[in-house]
Amino acid sequence: MLSADDPLPLLPERVLIAGVTGSGKTTLARRVAEMWDLRHVEIDGLFHGENWTPRESFIDDVRAFAAEDRWVTEWQYTSKGTDAILAPRAQLVIWLDYPYPLMRRRLLLRTLKRRVLRTQLWNGNVEPALWSREGWTGENDILRWQKDTRDKWERRMPSIEAAHPHLHVVRIGHPTELEKWLAGSDRMGGS
Repeated sequence: MLSADDPLPLLPERVLIAGVTGSGKTTLARRVAEMWDLRHVEIDGLFHGENWTPRESFIDDVRAFAAEDRWVTEWQYTSKGTDAILAPRAQLVIWLDYPYPLMRRRLLLRTLKRRVLRTQLWNGNVEPALWSREGWTGENDILRWQKDTRDKWERRMPSIEAAHPHLHVVRIGHPTELEKWLAGSDRMGGS
C-alpha cells in the first residue's frame, strides 16, 4: 500500500476509486479523468435503470468498459460481481478512507440537496422527496447503508492486495491529504 507521499511507478490508465458511500468517489473520479485524460464511467449509471430497476446488462456493460485501455470508475457493486472484472484490469486504487463523521456529514448534505432540488440522477431517476419516508427507512436508507458498510474497505483491502499484487493502492485519510496527493501528480509515472 502506498501513502499519499509515495510516487506512483507509472501513470495509471485504469483507476478504481474505493470508499464508503458519501466519501466523494464520483467527484474524485471526474477529477482524475480530467487530469489524466481518462474516460470516466459512472458505475451507478450502468447499474440503475428506469425507476431504480437494476439493468440486466450491468455486468456485460462493466466487462465492456473494463476491456478498454483507459478508464476510471467508482469501485462499487462488489456483491454483484464487479471485483472479478475490475480488479484484474485496474492499475491503481485510490482509497478514500476519511473519518466517519466527515463522510456522514457529506452524505447527509448530498442527500438533502438532491432531495430538495429533485436532482435527476442516472437514467431519469430522482431520490425520494425530502419529506417522504421512502429512502430514510428499510433497504433504501442510504444513511443506514453507509453506517453498515463503513468498515468494508478496511476489512477487504488486505485480501484485495494479496489477490492482485499488480494493483497500486493509495490510501487517502483526509481531503487535505487528497489535495496534496493530486497536486503532486506531476511525480507520477516514476518521473
